[in-house]
Amino acid sequence: MQVRSPSTARKIFLIATEESGDRLGAALMQVLRQRLGDAVQFSGVGGRAMVAQGIASLFPIEELSIMGFAAVVKQLPKILRLIRRTADAVLADAPDMLVIIDSPDFTHRVARRVRARNPNIPIVDYVSPSVWAWRPGRARAMQRYVDHVLALLPFEPEEYRKLQGPPCSYVGHPLTEQLASLRPNEDEQKRRDAQPPVLLVLPGSRRSEIRHHLALFGTALGQLSKQTPFELVLPTMPHLEAMVREGVASWPVVPRLAIGETEKRAAFRVARAALAKSGTVTLELALSGIPMVTAYRVGAAEAFILRRAIRVSSVILANLVIGSDIIPEFLQEDCTPDKLAAALRDVLADSPDRLRQLVGFATMDGKMSTGDQPPSVRAADIVLAEMGRRST
Repeated sequence: MQVRSPSTARKIFLIATEESGDRLGAALMQVLRQRLGDAVQFSGVGGRAMVAQGIASLFPIEELSIMGFAAVVKQLPKILRLIRRTADAVLADAPDMLVIIDSPDFTHRVARRVRARNPNIPIVDYVSPSVWAWRPGRARAMQRYVDHVLALLPFEPEEYRKLQGPPCSYVGHPLTEQLASLRPNEDEQKRRDAQPPVLLVLPGSRRSEIRHHLALFGTALGQLSKQTPFELVLPTMPHLEAMVREGVASWPVVPRLAIGETEKRAAFRVARAALAKSGTVTLELALSGIPMVTAYRVGAAEAFILRRAIRVSSVILANLVIGSDIIPEFLQEDCTPDKLAAALRDVLADSPDRLRQLVGFATMDGKMSTGDQPPSVRAADIVLAEMGRRST
């Protein structure tokens, strides 16, 4: 491979404003550096993982850790300033490639500004917005400012074709690279089947999510504890530990906290069932083979909007990948302690509902396979191909 001198290095600008996107961006940067050596320069917005790979972030991504309609409205002037600042930085840098990673309410606004003022900068969108779930018109609109979408879910390319969106390729979900740490060995499987069973509780990864779900989950688990014994484990991250520990202190059953990713994965490998807030963690649980009950509560304004916008029967990613609504989900006013406790009792026992989930989970490896290439390599190949296409 011919290596460019630093003065002629390829410039790649990446934008990731959430921890999950930060991890994707860091893995992509690592592969691109392996391919291009010193002939690549990175700039943009990222978190700890991308900073470790050499990016100097324009601003701390924690400034955008906002969830909920009301919270976003309150912070709107600040968000708009950061959008303008980021777009101006891209245009000043004039990179060979702009990679926007997830967080479409932020990254797509940046991309539209960049495309309007410099249409020669190629733009790749890593992680598709949920156009298959709501606001499908976004797919067609993306043709104007996105050259290629890198999809994490296998059904997404066909959705983009139907919706007349930009080219979309399935590169694979990063969780498929982590199956060994998610799945039990022989001894851990014995613990999954032992008594009392380990029950995971996952109330969310953002402070606003935890506030919406913690008391509800505690009440449901208190009711469940009167019907069946279990050992309760709550995985969380170090920066949320104090908030979570204070919130669960008054629960009828106080969970053991599993702090950080290593302890979380160890808990996954011995767990028999889980109560989880809807989100990416449901895909993680399914790939680990853990039957679950899911719940989701948001503010009234956000719920009003979502009810009128959602166009799928389930928002659970594992249900969508499997193609069947096998995982129960309880949303808004349907999300009550009584209903959660009853559903959890079923998935802890050897019930038809539990078996139905396990059978569905067994199909996921085949549906999510990327062959011999890991997702980050497939993503890097498309980024390089788009850069090459624009430079010829």
